[in-house]
Amino acid sequence: MGAQYDLVIRGGEIADGTGGETYMGDVAVKDGRIAAIGKVDGSGVEEIDARGRIVTPGFVDVHTHYDGQAIWSRHLAPSSSHGVTTAVMGNCGVGFAPCRKADHELLIKVMEGVEDIPGVVMAEGLDWHWESFTEYLDAVEAGQRDIDVAAYLPHSPLRVFVMGTRGAEREPATAEDLARMRELAREAMEAGAVGFSSSRLNIHRTADGGKIPSFEAPADELKAIAMGMKDAGSGTLQMVLDAPYRAWADEVGILVDIAEACERPATFSMINGNHDVNSWRSAIAQVEAANARGAHVTAQVLPRPIGLLSGLELSINPFVLCPSFAPIADLPLEEKLAAMRDPAMRAQLLSEPMDGGHPLAMLGRSWKWMFPLGETPNYTPERDECILSLAQAAGVTPEEWAYDYLVAGDGRNMILGALANFPECRIDALEEMLKHPDCVIGLGDGGAHYGAICDASYPTFLLTHWVRKLGKISVAEAAEILAAKPARALGFRDRGVLRVGAKADINVIDLTAMHLPAPHIERDLPAGGRRLDQRAKGYDATIVSGTIIRRFDQPTGALPGRLVRSGQLAA
Repeated sequence: MGAQYDLVIRGGEIADGTGGETYMGDVAVKDGRIAAIGKVDGSGVEEIDARGRIVTPGFVDVHTHYDGQAIWSRHLAPSSSHGVTTAVMGNCGVGFAPCRKADHELLIKVMEGVEDIPGVVMAEGLDWHWESFTEYLDAVEAGQRDIDVAAYLPHSPLRVFVMGTRGAEREPATAEDLARMRELAREAMEAGAVGFSSSRLNIHRTADGGKIPSFEAPADELKAIAMGMKDAGSGTLQMVLDAPYRAWADEVGILVDIAEACERPATFSMINGNHDVNSWRSAIAQVEAANARGAHVTAQVLPRPIGLLSGLELSINPFVLCPSFAPIADLPLEEKLAAMRDPAMRAQLLSEPMDGGHPLAMLGRSWKWMFPLGETPNYTPERDECILSLAQAAGVTPEEWAYDYLVAGDGRNMILGALANFPECRIDALEEMLKHPDCVIGLGDGGAHYGAICDASYPTFLLTHWVRKLGKISVAEAAEILAAKPARALGFRDRGVLRVGAKADINVIDLTAMHLPAPHIERDLPAGGRRLDQRAKGYDATIVSGTIIRRFDQPTGALPGRLVRSGQLAA
């Protein structure tokens, strides 16, 4: 008698994503679906010994920017290295569709500025075999990749597509413009968009420092577009709010008003400012009140400090805005190091103030929130490990300490800038956020910030820090936080839990051996572009639709990933 199942995972500790207690058992897979859980007597064509391992649903990352990478790459790294089996792209109102040929360069500049993706990478990597958003989804669906992807309809491309130059220059939309955007939003939802996304954040700028098309768009415009989701009967509103630059109360109030008007779920990025351990509470209080009235609003949170990485190979370092750095900025690392090790250059750069520039780059000297990252990255350093304290202990200025650290060794040292979620150099409040019923984990930004942020490794951090090291979050809670809650937030009914009939997206995890090494540079983007990557150790297997895509932390070469069209999912 032949094998009854395609795959059987034997003897693991099953954390099924429901939040209930873990239990020992087997998981059988047939035709891409979970066929049996518990004691499985039949054999599999392939079997995995999961004794001493944890078996979880595949993780769902609701906040990524793989819009370009999903076109030019078959591997959505780093996310797929960290147990993610479904990634949602098109966040923050930026993306590449809808788009007319005349506006290609404009959207590239928007994405280059907001998400730190080099323009040359996008110019070479995007084939632009689309104009409408529906055609973009078709282009994504036609590709092959390791994990599933879903996409929001982004505000900035939509605005430019409908309004042309007027939209790019942020002129007010006319009644006709609003009606057309609403119509296109409905069409996008019916084609499978998971929702509509926008950004109000002041630091989201184009490559030349200008404001993106969606910035300061009035609430009436956002509401009109969101009504296209109501017309279609599907979709989630995703927004990046302009907090803390504006009051949380005002910003969350706008989002809640739109969500209640269009009667659709909404989600937004929520950070805890370093200035106040309780800065998030006013925002979540509004969410709780809205949900008590019948809304479905979630706040997206990252389980560690929001991390801006700086280094000599990266987009930002503490000297990148000094006038004397400009001539060496684009040199190969070895030549840049040789120049910076010249005592005259050192003295010059240390004497120069920063000369304006991108708001994120201006944060490159917030010394009390900056820490050497190290080969084994520490995302929760102590206060006395900041560069300000280290410099004081060494009797030098923070600028001198940072300069010498960056040029030491092979010049690949990195500095972690904890931009938020780290008040009093503690992340205690994040435990409450992660467990809050109205919060959903996210904000990893995979596929973006190629030279400045590498937070897509957050699933592995959650497991190694919150579960294994601190014991503040159980394995059962972690599976729900990483898989079921984000799946529910986006309406993905077929994944996020291990149950008979569900899509067979599964992780087999060696929690004891799990390790998160430091980020490193890969040069595998189109045009030889570089990106930050961060791998993991401890994933015995990651499975997408019943196919093993990674085994013992290495890709198998299998590419079962597909486009997820919202509203067209089997229960």
